[in-house]
Amino acid sequence: MDDAGQAGKGGADKGKAGAYRVLARKYRPRDFSALIGQEPMVRTLTNAFATGRIAQAWMLTGVRGVGKTTTARILARALNYKTAEIDQPTIALEAPGEHCEAIMEGRHVDVVEMDAASHTGIDDIRDIIEQVRYAPVSARYKVYIIDEVHMLSNQAFNGLLKTLEEPPPHVKFIFATTEIRKVPITVLSRCQRFDLRRVDAGVLTAHLREIAGHEGVAVEDDALAMIARAAEGSVRDSLSILDQAIAHSAAQVTAQTVRDMLGLADRARVIDLFEHLMKGDVAAALGEFRAQYDSGADPATVLTDLAEFNHLVTRLKFVEQAAGDASLNEDERTRGAAFAGKLSVRVLSRAWQMLIKGIQEVQHSNRPVAAAEMVLIRIAHAAHLPTLDEALKSLESGATPSPVPQPHGNGGGVPATHGGNGGAHAIATGRVSASGGGQTMRLVQAEAVAPPAAEPSPTPVAEPAIEEVPLGSLADIADLADARRDIAFKVQFKNCVRLVQIEPGRLAVNLTEEAPKTLLNDLTTRLMEWTGRRWVVSLSREGGSPTLAEAEQGKRESAIADAKADPAVAAILKKFPGARILDIRIPDAVADDDELPTAPETDDDDNEI
Repeated sequence: MDDAGQAGKGGADKGKAGAYRVLARKYRPRDFSALIGQEPMVRTLTNAFATGRIAQAWMLTGVRGVGKTTTARILARALNYKTAEIDQPTIALEAPGEHCEAIMEGRHVDVVEMDAASHTGIDDIRDIIEQVRYAPVSARYKVYIIDEVHMLSNQAFNGLLKTLEEPPPHVKFIFATTEIRKVPITVLSRCQRFDLRRVDAGVLTAHLREIAGHEGVAVEDDALAMIARAAEGSVRDSLSILDQAIAHSAAQVTAQTVRDMLGLADRARVIDLFEHLMKGDVAAALGEFRAQYDSGADPATVLTDLAEFNHLVTRLKFVEQAAGDASLNEDERTRGAAFAGKLSVRVLSRAWQMLIKGIQEVQHSNRPVAAAEMVLIRIAHAAHLPTLDEALKSLESGATPSPVPQPHGNGGGVPATHGGNGGAHAIATGRVSASGGGQTMRLVQAEAVAPPAAEPSPTPVAEPAIEEVPLGSLADIADLADARRDIAFKVQFKNCVRLVQIEPGRLAVNLTEEAPKTLLNDLTTRLMEWTGRRWVVSLSREGGSPTLAEAEQGKRESAIADAKADPAVAAILKKFPGARILDIRIPDAVADDDELPTAPETDDDDNEI
């Protein structure tokens, strides 16, 4: 892999007269002082060479274009550095040495470069093992540079282990890879590892400005910032984009030139679109998006730029110094700081999650424009929704909720608590999810308690009746199955069995259509096993009572209907358009069978309580 070089000390390579060389090759560094963004590695190597603690093998890892192959060649040059004054390994490479030019051009006989992507087998490694026994021809060390080393086969790695652990004193190995996790740990443990970092956008911008000066090309600062951002920390990518921009614009590289070339959106217009979204102005947001799309901006790129600006605003809330980044333009600095002062972290986090999900939707959609517009509509719609704590604060600052009406009857609504008839407690629990955004907020408990009546008379607690018959209802049988931890049978029993008649030793039931054929036999066997007596279980043609599952569903629907009448719950539903009640929990329930089942979570875009 031909990793990008960086301009600096050592100057540009001199090619043949009239022959054009791309910037990535022309400004490839020739010594460690010209490397940018890799100061930790340079410091470690400097100390190692100064003290004579030179390793036998190095592993260079990092993303594409950060200088892995370039670093390998400079390291080979340092190992074999020789001039009239200096004849030892050194990091100080000010003057060209005897072997320097051939090594940097990749044509030295003692510095062997191998691409593991095309030489993956054990036979290629066997050739290296056979050659390492011979001394170098002219240099001090025989250096093997293996690029993309993770592409080697397992046999090739195993064949290299012994030589790598105990190489001859005249042999050094330098490996480079973009996939460090694919390299066996047995190989890594025998190497000194260096992680080459992505180059910061500000450093990269200054570097590109210097190269543009060497080339005599005028480049706008905004254009340099765009190129640095598009390169994502890769020096080679940034130089390739700059090369293309120079060819595209001929005389002067402007921000509009780079924007048109890369299909980017205008940063100022992206900020305008972000402002429309935060105001909840759907029409203006869609109009601005269409204008950017008509001017050549890619829908996914627009959302990506929105996400980057959203991240910048969030970062500015906590790190004010981030505004000094050289890759930012004036609009991003000033307007970003203004948004950071107005928008809360919760709002920014919600927009971030919706944008990240929306980018994936657009990239995988066969109608990216429509998908992007739907994402923008969801974000603008969510801008009107208060966060959960804001909704609760507004409820607390409002009028005191009126007393909750007492449920009518005993079978339809939310049961009263042990406190008598002083009022019902309505509790809404669960989650509120912003539509389409993945933002989840927990509502632990929202409780509206009707004031108790003056001096309520205590309700006498009835003594439980002691029956000789242990099983008198379907609920008793379900509880027995639960006590015996037979959960699978309990689920079938609750969903499929309707009670017709029950008495000691006899049970008449009616089954639902989805009941298993073996359910009656299973019920008979389990009753005899659990109670210690013989039971006669018969199938009746009568309809029977509802199943336990049907009864619980009826209780739950009735409880939800009563909960909607609660002032606190009604206020929450009003605050969150499209919200709906999923579950009701009654505090201080009298018995376990009065507890209502929890509804399964859904993936609906509606808000849920």
